[in-house]
Amino acid sequence: MNKNVRNAFLAVPLSVSLLIPTTLTVSAQDHAKPSVTTEAVELRSTLDNLLSEHAYLAVETMRKGAEGAEDFKASAQALSANTEDLSGAIASVYGEEAGQQFSQMWTDHIGFFVDYVNGTANDDEEMKQMALDELNQYRQDFSQFLESATDERLEADALAEGLQMHVKQLIGAFDSYVAGDYEKAYEYEREAINHMYGVSKGLSSAIVNQFPDKFNNTKAVTPAADLRSNLNHLLSEHAGLAAMAMQNGIDGSEDFDASVQALSNNTDDLAAAISSIYGEEAGAQFKEMWSGHIGNFVSYVEGTGADDAEKKEEAMQALTQYRADFSQFLETATEGELDADVLAGNLQEHVDQLIGTFDSYVDEDYTATYENLRNAYAHMFGASKALSSGFVAQFPDKFASDMPSEMPDTGMGGTADSNNIWIFASILALLATTTLFIRKSEQ
Repeated sequence: MNKNVRNAFLAVPLSVSLLIPTTLTVSAQDHAKPSVTTEAVELRSTLDNLLSEHAYLAVETMRKGAEGAEDFKASAQALSANTEDLSGAIASVYGEEAGQQFSQMWTDHIGFFVDYVNGTANDDEEMKQMALDELNQYRQDFSQFLESATDERLEADALAEGLQMHVKQLIGAFDSYVAGDYEKAYEYEREAINHMYGVSKGLSSAIVNQFPDKFNNTKAVTPAADLRSNLNHLLSEHAGLAAMAMQNGIDGSEDFDASVQALSNNTDDLAAAISSIYGEEAGAQFKEMWSGHIGNFVSYVEGTGADDAEKKEEAMQALTQYRADFSQFLETATEGELDADVLAGNLQEHVDQLIGTFDSYVDEDYTATYENLRNAYAHMFGASKALSSGFVAQFPDKFASDMPSEMPDTGMGGTADSNNIWIFASILALLATTTLFIRKSEQ
């Protein structure tokens, strides 16, 4: 890894883009209705996207740096573009000066991770320790920045604790990868992604409490918002892990098996939930259904590696059939709240994005690779918006009660509270219905 690695991370110029929705109109009467599309929930979902993507891209870029991979620069540029988007989100709420301050601090902390990677590559323990010391100072300064920006709605001490967890997870993922403990590396990566949903939950809560008029007096933390955020997490993680597993597959990487296992664990999170309520058979049926479309992507990778055009075409045909079947059973399960034709179009976009990410990687067009990857990752947040909207419309009573409005003072770790079991029950009821639909269709 050369001395220009740090510059590669910081190469993309930062600019401001307004990401926080301010144009939705919701009447006072509508506030009583559960919704996943209020101004506050849109803010939370935007932060879900950008913060979780930061963790995902940071882990993958550090890994690329350790490998000296040819796509490292493009990966680093994607991470920098994520910083640009995050800075724009902050600027849209707190103004240009605050956005610039955020950008500088956020960019600096990425640079400290780069220093740690460089220190590892050069077997320089002093450089690694200096990087960790810088990260420790960063978390103190950044925590104070957020406490001041939110008028103490977020507490610096608790924020610093949460940021230390973030540092530990990213460093842990990198160290484990370098040590060849790939299973542990992917465990840390998934923990790092998950942790950022707690950050977005806490930060969005503080912002909408601070500026209620800007968000039309809506709340970022409600049962419906938690549902959308949970789906944001699982669906986007699926896309991110699938893209990297496909890369590892064509490269014959040593961590291929571990990356596939992480993708399988993402599937298990849903299947285990179904099993816990509806029994092992329902869980196994869901797992088979979801794993099937992942297997189609695997077949496409295998066909590419073998230069087997016929096998690639068969995989694409199987994915076409999958999107048609999956769209139809979602329409049936939601009693028409979700339209099969619209769903099929969205699923085709998901397929096109992942295949496009992979094909451009194989063609060594790494700029296109990471543009497609970011699009594929972001697309899943639209999918979770559509799915959660359908679920809430179908079961409005299950999402009607408000969550407590007090601000979190924890380390911002974790996602939705586990005591909202009826949220998961609503999802699982839908999934159980879709499973029955599939069984009937196959008879």
